[in-house]
Amino acid sequence: MQGGKTMRNILIYRDSFLPYSETFILAQGESLETYSPYYVGTSCAGALESEVPNRKAIILDRLVSQPGFWKTLYKLSGFVLPRWKKQIYQTQPLLIHAHGGKDGDFALPLSRLLNIPLIVTFHGHDATIEKQPADFKPLVPHMMDFISHRGSFYVDRYLERRTRLFHVPDKFIAVSDFIRKTVIDKGCPSERILTHYIGIDTERFTPVQGVDREPIVLFVGRLVEKKGVEYLIRAMSDVQKLIPEAQLVLIGDGAKSSPLKKMADRLNINAKFLGRQTPENVIRWMNKSAVFCGPSVVAKSGDAEGLGMVFLEAQALELPVVSFKSGGIPEAVADEETGILLPEGDTQALGKAITVLLQNPELRARFGKAGRHRVLKKFDLKKQTAKLENIYDKLISKGD
Repeated sequence: MQGGKTMRNILIYRDSFLPYSETFILAQGESLETYSPYYVGTSCAGALESEVPNRKAIILDRLVSQPGFWKTLYKLSGFVLPRWKKQIYQTQPLLIHAHGGKDGDFALPLSRLLNIPLIVTFHGHDATIEKQPADFKPLVPHMMDFISHRGSFYVDRYLERRTRLFHVPDKFIAVSDFIRKTVIDKGCPSERILTHYIGIDTERFTPVQGVDREPIVLFVGRLVEKKGVEYLIRAMSDVQKLIPEAQLVLIGDGAKSSPLKKMADRLNINAKFLGRQTPENVIRWMNKSAVFCGPSVVAKSGDAEGLGMVFLEAQALELPVVSFKSGGIPEAVADEETGILLPEGDTQALGKAITVLLQNPELRARFGKAGRHRVLKKFDLKKQTAKLENIYDKLISKGD
């Protein structure tokens, strides 16, 4: 019992549990009111493990010797070890909620074993990706070489199986209308997928009043092609010519970290690359910055921004946004109301928009207030999670 309510157990599946950039999955799980989540994955990314309540994380590779072999067998054949069964059975779950299309594919054997409904949430690249990024290694056909190339293999395998997956789980959730349309266009029956915004903890993401914001342009996210940071760095070259005191602060890490740092040095940009930061530090930087800029683009692989939780976090903290009209971002940011959205890849326009906001505190304040109001109305975590629980209720009652 919790608050006088009967708690029902569910499994939240994320194969690698849980990367530092996916705090929203944990936030959604922990905001459930009538369901108690257990988090399941074959391995642990480690970043958010300490934030999971005691004994709520079931990391399968920790329950066996030779974990690489057993994980591979599970992912390829669906074979579930008896000790895994025992651990999972003890939770008596009523459904499984997998985050990511590939994770939904991996969770299918557990759903069948337990004979419970499976929900799969599409977040972005799992719906939009069409081919492997150029920096992926080619698939090695020999099993002896498989393990070292498993990342590429599993993505290729998922892309081959994705169309069939559309007809197996009980329900699909898209994090935006953009993702829902994309998944339908790829073959998912429209009646099997609905849009549900995850939401932001608006109590945690509350602006500090009375603090003077500094001329900081803030980026938070992975340093990968999709995030478009090279456009931001080039734009800052124009911005800093007009506003020398403006500073670019980048929080996050990724494959493009080194080349982006070299680009900033070459263009003589006043920039700080802070790498990964705690959620608390991210909030602190959002509270002191003047503009948030995340100029996401569609990557060569087709990977596109599903919605952009970080845009919602920034707006909840009354931080105006500048971005491109890419993927699901126009659903997260109201153009000319909570921020400025520009044609994808237009570096010159990006620089002008940042400059306008840095030079106009009244406009920043108006966008900031409107941004928080919009997040409270459409993206509040408690309200959105209550809607998610209604989805759970309907699926469970359907199976009874």
